Amino acid sequence: MRAIVVTDEAAGTAGMTLAERPEPPAAINDVVVEIHASGYVSTELEWPSTWADRADRARTPSIPGHELAGVVTALGYGTTGLSVGQRVFGLSDWHRDGTLAEYVAIEARNLAPLPGDVDFTVGASLPISGLTAWQGLFQHGRLQAGQSVLAHGAAGAVGTMVTQLAHEAGAYVIGTGRAADRDKALDFGAQEFVDLDNDSLKDVGGVDLVFDVIGGDVQKSSAALIKAGGTLVSVVGPIEARPADGLAVDFVVEADRAQLSEIVQRVRDGRLRTNIGTVATLDDAIAAFNSTERSMGKTIIRVRP
Repeated sequence: MRAIVVTDEAAGTAGMTLAERPEPPAAINDVVVEIHASGYVSTELEWPSTWADRADRARTPSIPGHELAGVVTALGYGTTGLSVGQRVFGLSDWHRDGTLAEYVAIEARNLAPLPGDVDFTVGASLPISGLTAWQGLFQHGRLQAGQSVLAHGAAGAVGTMVTQLAHEAGAYVIGTGRAADRDKALDFGAQEFVDLDNDSLKDVGGVDLVFDVIGGDVQKSSAALIKAGGTLVSVVGPIEARPADGLAVDFVVEADRAQLSEIVQRVRDGRLRTNIGTVATLDDAIAAFNSTERSMGKTIIRVRP
C-alpha cells in the first residue's frame, strides 16, 4: 500500500516521504480499514508516540495520522461489533502506524459506524477535534447549562467544536483568537470575542470554564479568571498555572464509540458544523503539510476519490 512515512524526528514534515509499505494484518480484536479520508494534526511529529512504542523502542519508519473514515475490509480473530463492508470513522492508537495510508489496522473499539449520509471527508475531520471538545467540556470540565466558557483558539478546528458544543449545552461562550478570527468565531456560536493581540483578558471577568489550546502566558492569565469551583481544561501538556479556587485538568483525548456517535448525529441533524480547511490527495499531502499559509481549519487528506 502507499503511505506517508517519517524516519527522522529532527526533519519534521520536510522528512516525510510517500512510500510503499506492507498492508497491515488484523490482529486479535482489530479490523483493517480501507481509508478514504484521513486527518492530520500539525504537532504529531513532536509526539514521542510517533517515534517509539509503549516500551520506548524506536518504531520508524512510522506512518502519522490518527483520524480516519473508511470501509472495513477485514476482521481479526474475536472481533465483534463491526462487519466487513461497513462504513466507519474513528481515532487510531497513538503508538501504532496511523492513517496517512491506504489501509490501517485498528482496534475495533476505536471506531464508530459512519452513517451513509455523512461524507468520508467530514467523518475524518471529527475524531480528534470533536472528542477533544466533548471530553474537555463534559467529562473533565463538567459543564452545565448557564455556565460561562472561555474558549481559546475559537476559530480553530478544536475551538469551533468547543464553541458549538458549549453553546448547545446552554453555556455563554467567549471566544479568543487573532483579530482576523473574530467573524469566524462569532459565526460558530461565540457570543463575545477577545482579540488576544489587542484586548485584555482581564476585561472578561470571571468564567466557570477555560478551554485552553494555547498554554504559556495565555494560560497563566486565564487561570486568574476561573470562578470558585470552576475548571481550567488544557490540551497543551502539564498545567503551568492553576486557579486559586478551582480545578486544573490536562488530558489527552481518547477514542470513544458512544461519544463519536453523539458527535456525528449532531452533524447529521445540523447542530454541529465541521471546520475543514485544506483538503488534499495523498500525492499532495506532503506539500499541504509544508504550506507556509496559516491553516484556517482542519487539514484532511482524501486517500480515495
